Formats: sequence, C-alpha cells, structure tokens
Amino acid sequence: MPHATHGSTLIPCLRYRDAHAMIDWLCRAFGFAKHAVHDDDTGGVAHAQLVHGHGMLMLGSVRDDAFGRHMVQPDAIGGRHTQCTYVVVDDCKAHHDRARAAGAVIVDDYEEKDYGGAGYSCLDPEGHLWSFGSYDPWR
Repeated sequence: MPHATHGSTLIPCLRYRDAHAMIDWLCRAFGFAKHAVHDDDTGGVAHAQLVHGHGMLMLGSVRDDAFGRHMVQPDAIGGRHTQCTYVVVDDCKAHHDRARAAGAVIVDDYEEKDYGGAGYSCLDPEGHLWSFGSYDPWR
C-alpha cells in the first residue's frame, strides 16, 4: 500500500462563491494556513491549497466548468451534505471556541466522546459541514 511521505493522500476539494473571503475565514476560524492561492482572470480563485497539520484542503471559486458541474453548494439543496471533512485538532475545546467566535454555526456542540477524545461539528459561512475532534484514529 502506498504511504504518504509529505502529507495525506486524501485531499478534500470544495468550491466557494466568495473563495477569497472563505480562504481568510478558514485560516482565522479553523487554523488553516495558505499553501498556495492562484487567482483566475475574473477576480476569483482558480485553485487554492490550504494546510492544517499534515492535511490539505483544495478549493476554488464556484464556476460552471467540467468539475464544477459535479458539485452543488449546500444552500442550493436545502443545506444538506453528502460529505463532511473531519479535522484532527490538539485542543478541541479551544478550537470550538475559536470557530464559534469567528461565526461558525455550531450544529453539534462540543462533547467529550465515549471512545476517546472530544469533538464538534459546524457550518462555515457558505454552509459547508465540518467536523473537528481530538480523536486521532492513527494514534
């Protein structure tokens, strides 16, 4: 089985209507860091890479292209989701408080889990579902 030497081999990809604003928000609220941001010729984001620990998130602006036609924004389907990104964080309570202070909508409040660790779930300003927890299945 292949082994990642520099990071995760699974990288979630999202589209945002205001990708520039969401990049700043994801960094401020969730602790991501910009790895690369490439603008398109219309003032949007052609492609961006944000990192969190050994993980990465790729994102871009919503647009009508081959890849974009496979995706839909949560508000266009009643706020429903077919996937959720889980991010391992060291101090889940502090992360929860930081995200809430930045305006994340908490949908599953912070809770200590029976199986170990703690976690919570929230929506970002464009309605994408995120789950954060201190449970690390690799440990």
